Amino acid sequence: MNAPVRLSKLMAERGLCSRREADAWIERGWVFVDGQRISELGTRVDPGARIRLAPEARRAQSRRVTILLHKPAGYVSGQPEPDCKPAVVLIQPETRWQAPGEDGDMRFEPAHLRGLAPAGRLDADSTGLLVLTQDGRIARQLIGEDSDIEKEYLVRVQGELDARGLELLRHGLSLDGKRLRPARVEWQNADQLRFVLREGRKRQIRRMCELVGLRVLGLKRVRIGRVRLGALPLGRWRYLRASERF
Repeated sequence: MNAPVRLSKLMAERGLCSRREADAWIERGWVFVDGQRISELGTRVDPGARIRLAPEARRAQSRRVTILLHKPAGYVSGQPEPDCKPAVVLIQPETRWQAPGEDGDMRFEPAHLRGLAPAGRLDADSTGLLVLTQDGRIARQLIGEDSDIEKEYLVRVQGELDARGLELLRHGLSLDGKRLRPARVEWQNADQLRFVLREGRKRQIRRMCELVGLRVLGLKRVRIGRVRLGALPLGRWRYLRASERF
């Protein structure tokens, strides 16, 4: 028989919500395990238990928004740093961009800023697609320990790169004593590389390039999973459409 596991952990592993959301919903009595309402934090259950969410939890989930921002340089993804503002300050009604096919009925509300957090880093010096979300399921999908979502970057570099260096970028480098996962790296044009990664270590691409003698002059994230930056203008944002999946 499998050992019981914490209910909130099991809910997160199944992609029902984040662990924080699970704890909040358990406290409110919005979670049922094998037909029994659970309201005690820390409850452990069988790993194969049937979990059902109350309608109130489903409604709370449906109100959570995910925002796509084309982050300019000079803004940090998360907490403010010296001389840098957090990217969330760019989420204002006047900076919203209405994409073709976007649900025009989605109205901006101040409540959409509450609990809005970046799902992944993008350095202050870097630009491109940044995801900010209230939805713990999306956050876990993008930055959870077992996340396998691709992130694509265009990287302008300076320096000489031979065939051996290119192979090292693809697989063979380590950061902080830990081997990096295989990456897809290829020349986009004479001075720009295209990176596709399945992980996101701090300043990973810049540090990888340094290890093979390259200097990064510019870095732009253009895709996360199946969601592309596309025509979203610099400094503007839009809502993730209901039809879009990472």
